[in-house]
Amino acid sequence: MNQPQPNHPAEMYEHYFVPAMFLPWAKILLRHAAPQSKECVLDVACGTGIVARVAAPFVGAEGQVVALDMNPAMLAVARALPAPSGAAIAWREGNAMDLPFEDGAFDLVLCQHGLPFFPDRAGAVREMRRVLAPGGRALAIVLQALERHPVFEALMVSVARHLALPVSAVMTPFSLSDAGELRALFTSAGFKTVEIRLETTTVQFPDPARFVTLAAMSSAAAVPAFGQLEAPERASLLDSVRKELESTIQQYRDGDAISFPMFAHVAVATT
Repeated sequence: MNQPQPNHPAEMYEHYFVPAMFLPWAKILLRHAAPQSKECVLDVACGTGIVARVAAPFVGAEGQVVALDMNPAMLAVARALPAPSGAAIAWREGNAMDLPFEDGAFDLVLCQHGLPFFPDRAGAVREMRRVLAPGGRALAIVLQALERHPVFEALMVSVARHLALPVSAVMTPFSLSDAGELRALFTSAGFKTVEIRLETTTVQFPDPARFVTLAAMSSAAAVPAFGQLEAPERASLLDSVRKELESTIQQYRDGDAISFPMFAHVAVATT
């Protein structure tokens, strides 16, 4: 696969963001999930599939891993990557609010950083509950408050200001930071036990200047005002954001990389 370019967001996600940020979080999520040999696992909002790929060796060749996402470009990248050991992964296009699976089909449902993006979060969690077998478990990891992440806070404040929008319009990844709200989603869906666990990891992104540009594009990608910009205006906005973040980036430089801690809640729910 070619080196990712900004106009190929799925490849950009896989080659830049997955190794730096989503792989560490996937390992943490799987540590809490403790998948067992022969289990059937569903990865909801799988993106390019890092959680599914990490889970496959745990359940082994006699287990099953299904990875679902509504973005065909993400799934195309996932399918093109080398297969991990263990269970073969079935890549499925579908909607988290209407999972295309029978009741009780899975032992374990996982969702990494996808829940804040769902337009009907409660409906998605009910669907996770529906497709779990008796005694099954669902785990979702979501980021804690934006204020705990100074680099992303500076980035999103800058992007929002240049788009003349409130910060809330561009901070979706951090929009489910309240532990009580997260817990309520799972208790309301009928899970018998729900535990919210605190986690942290240190992320490290190569090429700090590239981080600002790509992260700014990612935070603004779902904002209609950003999509409506002509290419020169978009480039100018990204250049302005990069310049504004220079002092913040310098605080977290680690050689030729930028490194900083991140914080998350892990919901662990059982049927």
